[in-house]
Amino acid sequence: MAIKLSPAATERLEAWRNGGFLPAWAQTALDELTAAEAWAELEDRFFRDLSFGTGGMRGRIIGRQSAPAELGLGGVKAPAHPAIGANTLNDVTVTRATMGLFRSIQSAGTKGAPRLIIAHDVRHFSRYFAELAARVWTIQGGEAWLFTGPRSTPQLSFSVRAVEADAGIVLTASHNPPHDNGYKVYAAHGGQVVPPLADQIVAAVLAIKLVELGPILKEVAASHGESWKTVSKEVEQQYAEAAAEVVLDGLMIAAQKPRVVYSALHGTGGVVIPGLLRRLGAEVVEVAPQMKFDANFPTIPSPNPEDPRALAMVLEQADTTRAAVGLATDPDDDRLGTLFREADGSYRALNGNELGALLADYRYLRAKELGWLPKEGSPRAVVLKSFVTTPLLDAIARSHGGRCINTLTGFKWMGDKLRRYDEELLAALAKAGDHRTPTEIASLPPRERAALGLRHSAWLVLAAEESYGCLAGDTVRDKDGNAAAAMTVELAAWLAAQGLTATNALDILYARHGYHKESLRTLTFEGAAGVAQIQRALASLHSTPPTNLSGRAVEKVHDFLNGEHHDEEGLLVPREDFLLYDLAGGWRCAIRGSGTEPKLKLYFYAKEPLAKPADRPSLEEKFKFKFEAWMDSVVAEAKARAG
Repeated sequence: MAIKLSPAATERLEAWRNGGFLPAWAQTALDELTAAEAWAELEDRFFRDLSFGTGGMRGRIIGRQSAPAELGLGGVKAPAHPAIGANTLNDVTVTRATMGLFRSIQSAGTKGAPRLIIAHDVRHFSRYFAELAARVWTIQGGEAWLFTGPRSTPQLSFSVRAVEADAGIVLTASHNPPHDNGYKVYAAHGGQVVPPLADQIVAAVLAIKLVELGPILKEVAASHGESWKTVSKEVEQQYAEAAAEVVLDGLMIAAQKPRVVYSALHGTGGVVIPGLLRRLGAEVVEVAPQMKFDANFPTIPSPNPEDPRALAMVLEQADTTRAAVGLATDPDDDRLGTLFREADGSYRALNGNELGALLADYRYLRAKELGWLPKEGSPRAVVLKSFVTTPLLDAIARSHGGRCINTLTGFKWMGDKLRRYDEELLAALAKAGDHRTPTEIASLPPRERAALGLRHSAWLVLAAEESYGCLAGDTVRDKDGNAAAAMTVELAAWLAAQGLTATNALDILYARHGYHKESLRTLTFEGAAGVAQIQRALASLHSTPPTNLSGRAVEKVHDFLNGEHHDEEGLLVPREDFLLYDLAGGWRCAIRGSGTEPKLKLYFYAKEPLAKPADRPSLEEKFKFKFEAWMDSVVAEAKARAG
């Protein structure tokens, strides 16, 4: 075995097999994989400990080669147990993470027992892991809340503050394939954890010795009944109301009554979205087969609304019903895919950059018309976006007298910005003798809360990422598919009232700010060998920076792993293995390793002048081949560096 596996994998595997903490089925599974000489599978499972990335801890629950003891009679469609391993999500890794989280929160000091709220999506073992985490938490002396069934990630983000929890967990792998699951951790302010808290949690998890797991796992196995509290209907209703509050002009939706086709893609979005949109005045047509919870996502090749194939049934039903817009959310309901009806009756799928641009421009415009913002705008009316999201958002914010702030990839960084704005607001109010609590401020109407932010800190016009995530308002600290659906339906109603299509509106923006084109390419590298390839490619780019990318001169390199970088507010950007290249002609390229998937991601940006909206089709046609060929060449260069 030591010859077939790396030293690191051998050491971990032996520690797990001989540690005395594994359930019987897990011990049997490792024996079966060893007997089958499944060395590649064992290497992938034990070459490292599962770690936190941009979306928390995420890994396989069904191995590429599963042990019979893991599958049981259900097979890969209904496995009996999760894949056992240090680098997979299973009873051991969930227990260890929860113990580490508890100790980290406890060491920081809390009033009374540490409080935890847990949500989960529809994936294999999501409910099981949620109940396991709740039991582990309460065994250690904490209080835990759990929803009655699958709930979305943004609802968890909201509810952390609603129940005044010290932390939150959501069991989800977002849009990943069915063989994955994940464990996202949220701080008391409702956003995903970032350093230094994230570092403290990781350190606490790593400090837990394997021998400590045995007693906890045995106590969990012996426990009966519910050791947790159930999240109340009142808290659930508060979230539904908060999702509706992001709409600036509800009368617009009620007047236009847009027809909307919606699919939950077998995930959690169906819990809130249909009722939310109907209350706002939309006519909602559900894609019935995809409203059923199903961990295998049987009607789609991928539960990712970024994949056009995921919207096939939405498109079919939208075309049949002549809907104004089609919507689909991923399994944990934080990403939104959209289809907008065009003048000729066809449908256009907007990517995350395009939808973000239209929403930002609309929300600035309407906020001014409705009196939320002065006509000249305000630098405290902010758009938040990641560095890898379209620069068109920067231009839109500036044109409206607002401000655009760029962050590292991941909504956790935007959530942390919102935490800072909250603290600034409370400090400014206290200085003026106003000692209202966060709860009292949250109870104010949205327009009053916006006015306070504009006066003392910031008001979030929109937060957006190219990966189909949007957020507005001040009650959630993560991308929110429910609120994004409401904003998108409002946008569709406004476009109809103006006699515009989404394409018309984008062309108007391009004529004002230049034609922007973005694209994402990914290189996938599986397993332990794949991790090494990704690291090799990034190390090569750091040590030997390119002077040009496929013939386009590199004018500036932003190396976020080396040197200091500050955002638009003057705050230091944390170090990350991420490179951004400014290229000749205003083009850009960004390269980073995914924090949640075994992928090297390459982002491409081009900008060309556009005289008038009507010129966009001809410019796009001339430009397309050059852009595609350039991207192909850059991807080939990156692949060569990976080896």
